[in-house]
Amino acid sequence: MEIVNHIIASPIGKINIQASEEAVHAVLFIKKEQEENFALSGTSSHPLLKKCVTQLNEYFSGERITFDLPLQQKGSAFQQNVWNQLLKISYGKTISYMELAKRTGDVKAIRAVGTTNGKNQLAIIVPCHRVIGSNGSLTGYAGELWRKQWLLEHEGKFANGVQTLF
Repeated sequence: MEIVNHIIASPIGKINIQASEEAVHAVLFIKKEQEENFALSGTSSHPLLKKCVTQLNEYFSGERITFDLPLQQKGSAFQQNVWNQLLKISYGKTISYMELAKRTGDVKAIRAVGTTNGKNQLAIIVPCHRVIGSNGSLTGYAGELWRKQWLLEHEGKFANGVQTLF
């Protein structure tokens, strides 16, 4: 299975999309200090990459709240369960890590849930940014906390008319 990389610009930095003919495998933020090492890709003829880029652009413009893409990331049954639970968090809403652990069926697995959340390779599409601390604080985000805040404020603005959350 050949995986193709495609780099796009977004309002919160460059994003690397990785896809095969069957599925999108990763949507990863490129760290600011590494952005100069990644050139933007031109228009792709890869049908799934094109669809993913279109849907991400629609998300950033406030026109899309859910994604319709075949997704595949490697992980254990527990990890797959956590990622599937993330897909159930509504646009513009947040839940705590504790609530996510409850939704997976094991409240004692809160640390494992947090670790799995951080291993999500499909940023934005599998909305790990919608998970926050029990006290409402922004905690842990592989794409950097400023991006998590931006994504939550972006969704809040379109879902609820809220300008800033934090």
